[in-house]
Amino acid sequence: MNSNDNSHRDSIAVEEALILAHQAFEGDQYLLRVGAPQIAASARPGSFVHITCDRSRPLRRPISIMRVSAREGWVELLYKVVGEGTRLLARHQTGERLSVMGPIGQPFTVHPQRPRPLLIGGGIGMPPMIFVAESLQGDTRYRPFAILGSEAPFPFKPRPSRALVPGLDDEVIAAMPLLDDWGIPSRLTSQVARPGCHQGYVTDLARQWLESLDPQARGEVEILACGPHPMLEAVARLADAFDIPCQVSLEEFMACGVGGCAGCVVEVQTDNGPVMKRVCVDGPVFDARQVFPAA
Repeated sequence: MNSNDNSHRDSIAVEEALILAHQAFEGDQYLLRVGAPQIAASARPGSFVHITCDRSRPLRRPISIMRVSAREGWVELLYKVVGEGTRLLARHQTGERLSVMGPIGQPFTVHPQRPRPLLIGGGIGMPPMIFVAESLQGDTRYRPFAILGSEAPFPFKPRPSRALVPGLDDEVIAAMPLLDDWGIPSRLTSQVARPGCHQGYVTDLARQWLESLDPQARGEVEILACGPHPMLEAVARLADAFDIPCQVSLEEFMACGVGGCAGCVVEVQTDNGPVMKRVCVDGPVFDARQVFPAA
């Protein structure tokens, strides 16, 4: 992953995207599918779109991409209403059009020498992990495992997993049906007691799984994570404790989304000292140790 590679900017498109489906879930969460063939053709796991929520709100909102179909030309986004912009977005109906710009940002990178990617998603950080999982579907080189956490109700109906995950408590069996159908094991966590879910943090369950692996298997793990800042910091600390490489996708407020305004900068550690990087185009995916250096 090279955060100085800006070649992806040449593939950013602006499309008047047709709303193909817009489904509401508990907890003010929405699944939006739009027809955006140019974006779908070049999107990669970890990239996002900058979307106009309503004509009355000129500033766009960044939303992570959850799934795409390059063949059918659609992009799927999962978002939560957190302010007036996303509240207006939630009112739009199937058949209407929205201006969507993307795909933007540096994606996640999976490495063949680390064939056991551990995908950790929290809240609205789940969509990029689902995108990564889908990109690995059917690729026999990799054995991904996803841990998804949410304090709000999950935007899908959990079901008992058909995939055994050695090293975890037998009662922790709830999975995301979509991942289960793809043959990718997943487990769910929440601070709220929910049937089949681990009650606690995503890092608790991740630690339990990592501790169950022998040194050789643990050496095949790389962590990819997206979620709230405190969760990502905890994941980075966990990765340090086990000496495992880790990539994190940061969530930041941003205005332009294409690197012009520098409103989303974060401090990143480099061999030459700390520098300021823009989350939108230099990220959103960074090496965890660059963003959360070991104490």
